[in-house]
Amino acid sequence: MAERANTDAVRIALGVEYDGSAFCGWQTQPAGCAAQDKLEAALSQIAGERIVTVCAGRTDAGVHALAQVVHFDTAARRPLTAWVRGANALLPPALAVSWARVVAAEFHARYSALERCYRYVLLNRAVRPAADQARVGWFHLPLALDRMQGAARLLIGEHDFSAFRSSECQARSPVRHLRRLDIDRCGDYVLFEFCANAYLHHMVRNIVGALVYVGKGRQPPEWIGQVLAGRDRALAAPTFDAAGLYLTGVVYDAAWGLPRASRSALPHVACLDA
Repeated sequence: MAERANTDAVRIALGVEYDGSAFCGWQTQPAGCAAQDKLEAALSQIAGERIVTVCAGRTDAGVHALAQVVHFDTAARRPLTAWVRGANALLPPALAVSWARVVAAEFHARYSALERCYRYVLLNRAVRPAADQARVGWFHLPLALDRMQGAARLLIGEHDFSAFRSSECQARSPVRHLRRLDIDRCGDYVLFEFCANAYLHHMVRNIVGALVYVGKGRQPPEWIGQVLAGRDRALAAPTFDAAGLYLTGVVYDAAWGLPRASRSALPHVACLDA
C-alpha cells in the first residue's frame, strides 16, 4: 500500500462521476484534457497546494463514470463539504464530486478495491442515435438475447482473457476473475452488466463486440469459448464503441466506511431498474 510522504497529511477519498465524451480519458495528459487534470486543478485550488489523485480504475476517452473512486493526500484541513461543493464550483459541468470521506492511511483507491462493475448500454435499432450519440453504443441489426446470454456464461469465472485484451495493455497478467456478466433487454436497449476483480485494457468493449457477433448470428454461442481458449486477440471481434461504457461501481470492504454506489437508472434508460 502507498504510504503518505507527509506524516501531517490526511488521506481523502472521493466519489466522482463524469461524462467521458468531454475528456481524453481519465489519466492525466500533457495537454491537460483528462478528467484527472480537471479534478486535480480544482482540488489543488481548494487545498492551496498541489494535489495528486489515484483512481480505482482508469477509463479511456469516451468512457463514462457514475461511481469512480479516487484518493489523495493533503496537509490542508478543510471541511468535507469543501471537497464536494467547493470542488464542484470549480469543475466543468461534465465532472462532479459526489461525496468525500477521510480514510485511513492504508486505504488505496485502486489496490483496496475488491470488485469493479461496468455497464455497457447498446442501442439496438435500425436508426442510429442522435441526442444519445455520445452516451450509448449502437448496432442496427436485430440481436438474439438468448444466444448472447448463452455465450456470456462461458466467460464467467477466472480465465486468461488474452483474446479480449488490447495490444496496448500493460497488465502483467492476463488472468482476471469475471464474477458477473448479465445481459438484458430494455426496450430498444441491450444492457450488459459486468463485475470483475479487475479488467484488461479494452476487455469489456472487446467482449461486447464478440457477443454482438453471436447475437447477430455471425457466430454460434460456443465460439466465445473457443476464442477464450485460443488466447489470440486476432480471433475475436473488433473493439466496440466507448460511448456506451459506464463505470457503475467500485466495491470495497465495509470496514473502510465508504458509500456504496447506487444502481440508479441511467437517464436515457428509464426501465433499467424497474
